[in-house]
Amino acid sequence: MRNRIALLTTSFMAVFMFSGCTAMNLGMTFMGFSDDTQKAYAGMMDIVSETGDPAQAMMKEWEITDPDLTEEDVFDEMKSLAGDYNMRYVGEKDMFRLLPEEIAAYEKDGIAKADQVVHARIGEFCSLIIAKKMLNHSRFYGGFMPCRVMYVEYGDGRRFLISMDMTLALYGGTDKKPIDAGLMEDMKNVKIAMEAIPAIAAGYDIDEE
Repeated sequence: MRNRIALLTTSFMAVFMFSGCTAMNLGMTFMGFSDDTQKAYAGMMDIVSETGDPAQAMMKEWEITDPDLTEEDVFDEMKSLAGDYNMRYVGEKDMFRLLPEEIAAYEKDGIAKADQVVHARIGEFCSLIIAKKMLNHSRFYGGFMPCRVMYVEYGDGRRFLISMDMTLALYGGTDKKPIDAGLMEDMKNVKIAMEAIPAIAAGYDIDEE
């Protein structure tokens, strides 16, 4: 019995010490980041802490609240806005659209219609010149290309436009791999574009935000 207690005590102490060391190491690493990098990661962690959803922490969204604004209106507006922000609309994908009988099947199984995404469609944007510069800096930026805006519609009619938050792409690195000033300005412009285009298309007046 004493041996079991001693073993449990030792195990708990080891876990505590490891957790403490890990937290300390993480803290030291974090404190070594620049102010902008700290703010970028802290902002993401605030959202994770609040929602528990890491995906939400890496995205921005705009709810479409005007019932007169159709899906095609939204996509037509995004297409027309692309050039204003030095981007090209390079394609789209209609991911899925549930049929009424498929939605009914969900409800029959006790799954609330309101909680089901019944339609999703993606619009794709790119600036080829900036994309090439980003790939030259890090080929791993290719995983984000082309920039995307997703239209998501729920069974109860709620609709959203979702785009990647580029804050970490700009400020999440360190001086081990600095982004040169010219590329940083280009990437900032892409960030502006990929927030303004869906915001305006969703019916927001960005001058008032």
